[in-house]
Order: sequence, then structure tokens, then C-alpha cells
Amino acid sequence: MELLGYIKLGFSVALLPNNLFACFIGVLSGTLIGVLPGVGPAAAIALLLPVTFYLEPTSAIIMLAGIYYGAMYGGSTTSILVNIPGEAASVVTTLDGYQMARKGRAGAALGMCAFASFIAGSLSIVGLMLVAPPLADMSLAFGPPELFALIFCGLAILIYLASGSMLKATMMAALGFFLGTVGVDFITGTPRFTFGNLTLENGIGMVPAVMGLFGISEVLNNIEKPESREIFKAAIKNLLPTRQDWKRALWPIIRGTPLGFFLGILPGGGAVISSFASYALEKRISKHPEKFGTGAIEGVAGPEAANNAATGGAFIPLMVLGIPSNPVMALVLGALIIHGIQPGPMFMSQSPELFWGVVTSMYIGNAMLLVLNLPLIGMWVRLLKVPYSVMFPLILLFCLIGSYSVNNNYQEIIVMILFGVLGYLMRKFKYEAAPLVFALVLSSLIENAMRQSLLMSDGSFTIFFTRPISLIFMIIGLALFLLPMLPFIKRKPLASEDDEL
Repeated sequence: MELLGYIKLGFSVALLPNNLFACFIGVLSGTLIGVLPGVGPAAAIALLLPVTFYLEPTSAIIMLAGIYYGAMYGGSTTSILVNIPGEAASVVTTLDGYQMARKGRAGAALGMCAFASFIAGSLSIVGLMLVAPPLADMSLAFGPPELFALIFCGLAILIYLASGSMLKATMMAALGFFLGTVGVDFITGTPRFTFGNLTLENGIGMVPAVMGLFGISEVLNNIEKPESREIFKAAIKNLLPTRQDWKRALWPIIRGTPLGFFLGILPGGGAVISSFASYALEKRISKHPEKFGTGAIEGVAGPEAANNAATGGAFIPLMVLGIPSNPVMALVLGALIIHGIQPGPMFMSQSPELFWGVVTSMYIGNAMLLVLNLPLIGMWVRLLKVPYSVMFPLILLFCLIGSYSVNNNYQEIIVMILFGVLGYLMRKFKYEAAPLVFALVLSSLIENAMRQSLLMSDGSFTIFFTRPISLIFMIIGLALFLLPMLPFIKRKPLASEDDEL
């Protein structure tokens, strides 16, 4: 009965006109971002983050959440019609979705994507409501040592699962932690690495940093690639899947939803690994695996359900533990912190209106997406014809306006450009941005936790190994760092977004 009361509270918040409008803008812009190749949800949230500073905290997070799961919806459209994923989680959809389009079944593929996304997204929200409260009660046992160990373990998982070199991922995390120390020491009040610059005394701004890493670097990376998009030109009709389509797709949706939800909770996993895992599972258990890659609707329904379910799972560690499970959640965490809200064990009890308002808004947002997606497919197709030469200058303009408008400080633009060049070089030399963003956002939190822990133990690091919960997390984290050194252990990294696209 208590849960029903919280759900009622959540809908009373989510149905407020300003929150409904924020949800609509979020899912619409998220779908648009998902449709346009070359711009992912992380870049979209980075671009629109300054806008949320002028909104109420609940409206701001509802809008950012809408962008995230809206991009999961929109990515399937370009995957099916152009054979180019709008974002990394839709890579698998290209395998069978585009083949269905070539066989004249683009409408059925797009329709199934919309329904699978709606079903999985709605069920993942149910899972979020059921899992988050008991996990929040358990996390009340967390003190500074446990929080430090948890963040350490989360970063270790992210680095272990990173694509490419584990050493490079570790270097990026170290760089993120270093950049997070720039500013005034919160205990002694001593400036650190500021070189007398007043802008740096406030620390490295998260907005110009993420806009540079995701927005500017995205433009620089894409303008050197040849523009080649062959858009599916046949008429798109029969958007409602047939009874036979539903018979083949229902079980993949049912299997993909919990798979994506639980993989979305894990740091470093999320929608990308969820969609790949679902496709691999469906192909393995299928009686006709040879049909996958030739236009099997199971290869569309399962991955689309998994990547949308992962968005609900991703909110659990963020809301309950204050730990983001992917770069998009790291940006949402930054937005919460900017609004003066610290997610964690006390978040649900201290800000129930915000937590339950955001959760219930996802129901409304998923319904909006289902209503919007099918009628607007024709418009999305026309948008796909917008040349990069028009799109990318607009992205640069948004970055410049957004970075300057936060503090009306031109030096923030310089910081953004520097991070943009850094992000571009990282892409060229196969360094991932995710560990850097995680470490930058969490640096103050982990530093506070470490220093408080050392004050509790009179400077002894043994406090992290004498408390049961922190000991478990520290062992897992250290094991993940040491395992690749063993000759008989082969690490299987995840595919990065750059590799996928």
C-alpha cells in the first residue's frame, strides 16, 4: 500500500503542466537526436544541459530522462532506413531492420521497434519502482568507507569492460580525478592548480567539459568523414505488425526486457551491451539462426526491447547509490548536483517528489513516444536528408551559447574548446571519454569519502578493509585490476561507440 501511495504522489507531480511540457520536449528532442546520425544521447544532454538550469529540479531531470529514453526510440529509425545507427545501442537493429526495409517491410520493422520499446520501457519502470526502495533501505548502512569502496569498484568495472586498452581507460580515469581536484580545497580552503585564475577557482565546469568532449569532438570527428547516406526511398506503409510478426517477436521482447534491465544496472554495461546480448541470445536459441541478418523480426524486437529496458535499470544505481552506470547517467548526476541535490541512500526519503515524479513521468513519456513515433516517421525521413554541412554548424552554435550562458563567462568557452580538442584527439588515438567523465563527476564525492574515512581511522587505510561491505567492494575492484595481469585470463572488452559507428 505504501508503494501505491508513492505512485499516486509521483503522478500528481508528473502530471503538472510544466512537468508534462518538460517530458514532451525531452522525448521529442531525444527522438530527434536518436534519428540524426552522428549525435548520441550523451552529446544531446550535454548540449541541452544549460537549458535545464532555468527549470525546477524535477522538470529538469524529467526532461533529461526523456532525452535519454527518447534517443533509444529514435535510433531505430535511422538504423532501419539508412543502415546507420543513430546511436550505439541501435547498431544491432541495422542487421535485420535494414534487410526488412529492403524486402519492403520497413513499416513492420519500424512499428515493431516502437511497440517493443514501449513494452520494454514500461516494464523496466515497474522494475525500477520495485527494486529501488529495498535497495535504498540496504544502502542506508553505507558510510564514507563504503561509499569510497563502491565508487572504486564501479570505476574498476567500467575500466575492465572498456573497449581497447585497459591502461588507456585507467589513464583517462586518473586524468578525470586530477581535473576534479582543480579549484579550492573544501577542507583547507587552499587553491589547487588554479594558477591565479578566478574561473579555475570554481573548478573545471562540468557543462563546458562535457560539451567539449561530446559536442565539439563529435563535430570534429564527423566533418572529416565522407557524407554518404542512402536513405530507403520506398513508401513506408503497414506500420502495424501482423499477427505472425507478433507471434515471432513476443518472446524475444519478454526475454530482452529483464535482460536489458539488469544489464543496465551494471556500470559500463547499459544499452549497448544489452542489445548485443539480446541479439546473441535470440540467435542462439532460435530454431532457424541462419535467418538472422536476412530480415528476422526477432533480431529487431529483442535488441530494441533490451536497450530500452536498460534505460530504466540505469537509473537505479544513480538514484539509490549516487553512482552513474554510464556516461549519460553521469551527466544526469551532474545536473542533480548543480541543482543542489545529492542522489544516494537518503535521496528517496529526502526528495520523494523528485524521485517518484521522475519515475512516473517515464510512463507518460513512453506513451508519448508511442503516439509520436508512428505518425512522425515521414518527418524523420525528411530530417535524415539534412546535410551535415547544415547540422554541424548548428551544433557548434548550441555549444557556444550553452557554455557561455551558464556563468556569462567567455573563459568557459575556452575551456569547452580545449576539451573539444582533447575529445577529438582521444577519439583518434582510441582513448575513451567515459572513464574521464565518470571520474570528473565523481571526483569530489570520492575525495570527500576518502578524507572522511581517513579522519575516522586516524589516517589508516585499513578502514576500507575492516568493514564488511567496503571490504567486498575493494576486493572486487582490486581483482578486476589484477585479473588481466594473469596470463590465462583474457579480458573481453565491450565495443565502444566509436567502433560501432
